[in-house]
Amino acid sequence: MLLKFFKIFFFTSFLIFQSSVYPKNNNNEFNSKNLSNYFSAIVSYSNQKNVDSLKFFKSSKSLINRHDPFLKQYIFSLIIAGEINRAIHEIKHFSDKKSSDFFEAYLILILDSIKKKDFKKSSKYLDKLSKFKDNSTMELIIYESLKNYSYLFKNKKILSNSNTFGNLSLISGAFQNCYLGKKQTQSYFEDLIHDDTNYTRYKFFYINYLIEQNKLDKINEIVEQIDTLNSSLLNSLTKIWVDKKNFEKFSEVFSCNKETDILSEYFFLIANLYSSENEFDKSNFYLNISYFLNPKFKYNLSLLAENYFFNNNYRQCEKVLNYFDKNDDIFYWYKIKRKARIISKELGEEQSFNYVNSKFKRIRKPSAKILFDMANIAKRFKKYQIAINYYGEVLSKISRDSQSYSDVLYRRGGSYERLGKFEESDQDLLNSLEINPDDAYVLNYLAYAWLERNYKIDIAIQMLEKAYDKKKNDPYIIDSVGWAYYLVDDLVKAEQFMNKAIQLMPNDPIVNDHYGDILWKLDRKIQAIYYWNSVLNFKDTEEDMKQDIKIKLLKGLKKI
Repeated sequence: MLLKFFKIFFFTSFLIFQSSVYPKNNNNEFNSKNLSNYFSAIVSYSNQKNVDSLKFFKSSKSLINRHDPFLKQYIFSLIIAGEINRAIHEIKHFSDKKSSDFFEAYLILILDSIKKKDFKKSSKYLDKLSKFKDNSTMELIIYESLKNYSYLFKNKKILSNSNTFGNLSLISGAFQNCYLGKKQTQSYFEDLIHDDTNYTRYKFFYINYLIEQNKLDKINEIVEQIDTLNSSLLNSLTKIWVDKKNFEKFSEVFSCNKETDILSEYFFLIANLYSSENEFDKSNFYLNISYFLNPKFKYNLSLLAENYFFNNNYRQCEKVLNYFDKNDDIFYWYKIKRKARIISKELGEEQSFNYVNSKFKRIRKPSAKILFDMANIAKRFKKYQIAINYYGEVLSKISRDSQSYSDVLYRRGGSYERLGKFEESDQDLLNSLEINPDDAYVLNYLAYAWLERNYKIDIAIQMLEKAYDKKKNDPYIIDSVGWAYYLVDDLVKAEQFMNKAIQLMPNDPIVNDHYGDILWKLDRKIQAIYYWNSVLNFKDTEEDMKQDIKIKLLKGLKKI
């Protein structure tokens, strides 16, 4: 951040120097007010404050004719603000200037031409775009993809191309074949949704295609594979629409016969890649392009909301969330949850829970997914009895043989345990293990709970060893194993495991407390005191634990 500031400072100082050298400029384009606004614009842009940035850019527009990078930065701000038609107008207005000669300018002109079905003009702009293809890997990928799509749209056939970009090419192949109505479309989508990487979102587009082909049996087969409780938002929406027989909704928001719909999905994928690399400005840039190309498919805006939320830009996040309403099913619920998170950060947890709970109670006949989410929210806010009640409702709505059923039992069992209802907790956790006996986290939770109660220690250790075999690098399981050995006085093994746990989670209060106890018993008291003191400084340490630690520091371990 500091380096970025110095770059801006140096650059602006250079402009001011230019202004002083040429004070008699009749156009007065480099006056101090323009420079001040421009400096404010690039600082705001660098700080993820695009609304302020755009305001300052507009105030200093006269610099376009004298400073080449200005137009590019101004266009970026316009796109991120969603003012794409304005951006197109500005690029065309300055098309004869050197300042308009950059990758994103030609990209936007290509897309504008395709949207108007002027494929001849889009080809002309594509030629100009080609000179930037070697600037970066991503620009090469975008150029090659646009070349393929432009050829497809203009000639109604697929361009033979030796360039392949892994699964990105597989996705493009699915949509290109779908655009032409080819039989291979189905095999492309099958390969996508069964790929090891997470491309399950393409179940939506596959089902969209199958609806057009009237293949209802295949649709039902795919929907049965969608996890009711743990699927992505788009897959959850897909299941809701199919279950309600709302097949017409698919074609209302997407068609692979429409050029702009296909490109919209392509640029969402590009935005997703940038977001995964924490390049949020570029992600937001391509998300707005995606929305411009297909505003009907507003569900992709959820990533834009996530980008803003991740960067603590809550007002922009809320602005995006307001695109979703009650007709958007699970996306409306997503909106409520995300607003609750904002309230939690700004006003506190109690107000956050009250908000989400009040909104939840207004939902008529909430789905199993919404009930499950609400149960998890209640549990996170330590309202365990409320969580237990909702988990019970979820269990009544899903199959007993599913992995989800096992997961809900695990979560409800954990809620019972937190309330001290050990009999009910043990029953749920054991029932969960009957469905999925190798679940390392359920094994760990039940075994640790038994250790805390000094109950069935030998069986608990066996369960922990099994869990550790499944998840050798999980710090919570390693901590449990170490604590188990501590309880049976195998202090050497206890120290070995806890030392590993603390390397993986150095700021966890429980792990530090446990490690201090083990070190004290090993007569390494100075080290024990160090780790106990650390517990007092962690912000996540609960008050009861702090009081116990203070007693240990005063009187030693035996007095606890």
